[in-house]
Amino acid sequence: MATTLNTPYRAIFCDLRTDRTIDILPLRDVTVDDYIGKAGSLSGTIPVPNAEIAARVRRIEEGRTSVYLQRGGDLWWGGIVWTSTLQSDDKGVLTLGIQAATFDSYAGRRLIRAKTPAYDAGYQLALSGDQLDIARALWRDLQTGLPGGDIGVSYGTETSGTRRSVTYRDGDETGYLDALDALAALEGGFEHHITVYADPATGARVRRLRLGSPRIITGSTDLVLDRPGTVLSYAFPRDATRGGTTARARGASTNSDQASESRPLASTVAVATDLIERAGHPRIDLTSDHNEISDAATLTALARTELAAATGAVVIPEISVRLDDLVPPALLGRTARVRITDEWFTEGLDARYRIIGVKVEPAQRGRPDTAELYVEEA
Repeated sequence: MATTLNTPYRAIFCDLRTDRTIDILPLRDVTVDDYIGKAGSLSGTIPVPNAEIAARVRRIEEGRTSVYLQRGGDLWWGGIVWTSTLQSDDKGVLTLGIQAATFDSYAGRRLIRAKTPAYDAGYQLALSGDQLDIARALWRDLQTGLPGGDIGVSYGTETSGTRRSVTYRDGDETGYLDALDALAALEGGFEHHITVYADPATGARVRRLRLGSPRIITGSTDLVLDRPGTVLSYAFPRDATRGGTTARARGASTNSDQASESRPLASTVAVATDLIERAGHPRIDLTSDHNEISDAATLTALARTELAAATGAVVIPEISVRLDDLVPPALLGRTARVRITDEWFTEGLDARYRIIGVKVEPAQRGRPDTAELYVEEA
């Protein structure tokens, strides 16, 4: 369906750094998704029927304009417009297609560097303490270390009880998002996500870094989803090509002598002994590369973590639900109780899942607003 100002959805365009509203414009053919631990995306098309609208649309500048998708009175998505495409069809109809990514994508565009324009071989960003304090410190350094970096992301006070020490050097060109992801991926790590919402007291838009160890949890009660009922369709894909029963992680080269062969540091092999020796599964090997890591213990911990996340066949169920007043905007991290009765689940499925990804599709002719939920066992 074309998303216009007469629908429950509004596209609010703002200045990225100040959050000052630039305009509210119609947005058609909208698809939007969001995930825990990785950037979500938005795509849509702005119709340009006349010169007046064209003048307004020209104020959207890629890389410095943010966009929020509002449904009713709630913010469902927020991020940065990174690319656009101006198109004219054979009838002269103009449109501007936009592609945006959630605010955590900004950290993927920033590199850890010295706080002066010159290269500083001695510069180090050394951080130690609770791993969630380090995660906040990375975002704080990103936003306050150099002019122009502040995009208004605020922080909480979550703690994990797990201490880390990390160091980043000028010239390594380590991305802030890469540093954050590497820290989160360690054994006993955490999850991160930037959520957007309207402050209930002031109505101001908020961009907030959420952290959870080991997982982000939203809400204290289960969201009940029934089929027949709110659940429109579902899929339970099982993929053994993405899983395994052993894992090894490789790190930085251990050889500084350029005259001899360079070999990466490797972890010990993590093995899912229960599956191989007791359940009869075959040996299937996983491997991963982490060129920035030169500590064997850290690599071994990574191998164990990666095996735990991909043991056997990988299953990420997908559940399509009707968006109604029973489905809240803050879905990521929420626990859903899914109850299905059909020919496959003749005795009824009654299971609890945690929502780790959401894809929203506005209504089309004959179909209501829907959300595709990507879940894992709670």
